[in-house]
Amino acid sequence: MRVAPLVAQGLSVAYGDRVVVDDVSLTLEAGTLTALVGANGAGKSTLLHLLQGRLTPSAGNVACDGMPIQSCRDRVVLMPQRGRIDWSFPISVREFVALGEIGHRSFGCCDREAALQRVGLESLATRRLDALSGGQQQRALLARTLVQPSRVLLLDEPCAAIDPPSREQLLALMRQLADSGHTLLVSNHDWGASLDLFDRVLVLDVSVVADGRPDEVRRKLSSQPEHREYRHE
Repeated sequence: MRVAPLVAQGLSVAYGDRVVVDDVSLTLEAGTLTALVGANGAGKSTLLHLLQGRLTPSAGNVACDGMPIQSCRDRVVLMPQRGRIDWSFPISVREFVALGEIGHRSFGCCDREAALQRVGLESLATRRLDALSGGQQQRALLARTLVQPSRVLLLDEPCAAIDPPSREQLLALMRQLADSGHTLLVSNHDWGASLDLFDRVLVLDVSVVADGRPDEVRRKLSSQPEHREYRHE
């Protein structure tokens, strides 16, 4: 029997009386690109941290390749939001990417040089982090993610606050990664027409509002006025 790379069942978490994620279940199949859509405060980042095992749910569980996530966290890598990184740290792009190799006995889909080439930063490898543009910073983060030995990638707002060309480059690279066998769950508050590049869309508002192919999700949300901000018609 084939085992899906990542399965979550009934995930819930609350801080005091505030429920942040409520009864979320999902299955991510190998070689798929899934969009995680939701407004700020919808629980997207919290869900990604639950899926990677960084947070312990109040209820529910996560399994990777049929094993509890806490016993195989190295199989799932979480790329944080760009705003959580200190880009003034005095190291080069190559040194930053190499940080992803620390603590691992093997590379991910590529070593640091191949990762830099894959994201189009090989010519900037010796440049300091603080000299990068927003789009270049996002690509550096992705390169650091790719050197980690995991086929499941959770990307938190990778296209936030970057210019359209950089956004298109990142989306194309994510599509290539999925087509090569990686499993990607990528969050953003608004993908617009870019949703059509994804195999699946999951709309989150504390709980799952809609889940399916982009056209299916659009049809479902079009009948729910309270969620019209995600319709992109």
